[in-house]
Amino acid sequence: MNPIAHSPHAHAPISVGRVMALVMLALTPATLSGFWLYGWPAVNLWAVSLLAALLGEALVLRLQQREIKPVLMDGSGILTAWLLVLSLPPWAPWWIAVLGSLFAVIISKQLYGGLGQNPFNPAMAARVMLLISFPVEMTTWTAPQAFARAPGWLESLSITFSGAQVDAIASASLLGHVKTEFTRGIEWQQAMSGYHAPALWGGGAGSMGETAALFLLVGGLFLIYKRVITWHAPAAMLAGVVVPAMIFSAINPAHFAGPLYHLLSGGLMLGAFFIITDPVTSPNTGTGQFIFGLGCGLLTWIIRTWGGYPEGVAFAVMLMNAATPIIDHYVKPRIYGRNRRGVSLEPVKKES
Repeated sequence: MNPIAHSPHAHAPISVGRVMALVMLALTPATLSGFWLYGWPAVNLWAVSLLAALLGEALVLRLQQREIKPVLMDGSGILTAWLLVLSLPPWAPWWIAVLGSLFAVIISKQLYGGLGQNPFNPAMAARVMLLISFPVEMTTWTAPQAFARAPGWLESLSITFSGAQVDAIASASLLGHVKTEFTRGIEWQQAMSGYHAPALWGGGAGSMGETAALFLLVGGLFLIYKRVITWHAPAAMLAGVVVPAMIFSAINPAHFAGPLYHLLSGGLMLGAFFIITDPVTSPNTGTGQFIFGLGCGLLTWIIRTWGGYPEGVAFAVMLMNAATPIIDHYVKPRIYGRNRRGVSLEPVKKES
């Protein structure tokens, strides 16, 4: 029998690997929905992204002369690549996924010291890099279609690895369509006419993380139920988008989109439940997470409404990641044994 170490003892109820596995399980319904809507090219892109993340992280660990197996087995690199690919166009060329995954795990994660040391969310940092560097490839969308009507596996290889595209099914995402029409001076109602995509079920063009908002919501609620995440950041981010959208659309409904449009389009659901809840790049306290999520929501709405890019989730997350140390400085957790003012709860002993 092994001797028991001296106290104090700390027992973690859940391991890093289990947390990553639960998050990936929560992402599975939305991912499978994306596979069904976009066919084999989406499957290929997902597989290439995950493989590139594993190989890239293994190479860095080898160069650093660190153990490879424990780091790869915790699932953090796979989850990072998984989140990234959900934010990419489903029919994007293979090198987009490879560059993004390598940037996420090497530059945004391992360069800072590995898991737990990165100040910015790796998946969102990679998405911002790709969007700025390759705007055409990152904004070329494909209209969803049933898996049975999608290209076969052999044809999908040419789409993924040779860049072949089918012009007949090219489409604009809901956010991109409305942003383009607004730029031309067309009012909100006109911009939406003829574009009533059932975003709730994945009927509109976009990334796998944009379509099927219902599956992402269910996955997020599952994580809250399993106590992997708390409600503070997701609720605050959704409120940060919905409240200003509701106010401004009530003031001028012709020029400002309503809250339902914002909720069901873009990567809001993915960001609210799977991105900003990252414990490494978000504040430590419930109050701090609420402030963090509210800032992400407000910035997302501002960028969507007046910014040059149709989507603002990734930019909003990056900006609020930079503000996390400031939030943690001013919103601190209560020290065990003291009240919120820092005064000890132990009774004062009177001298005899």
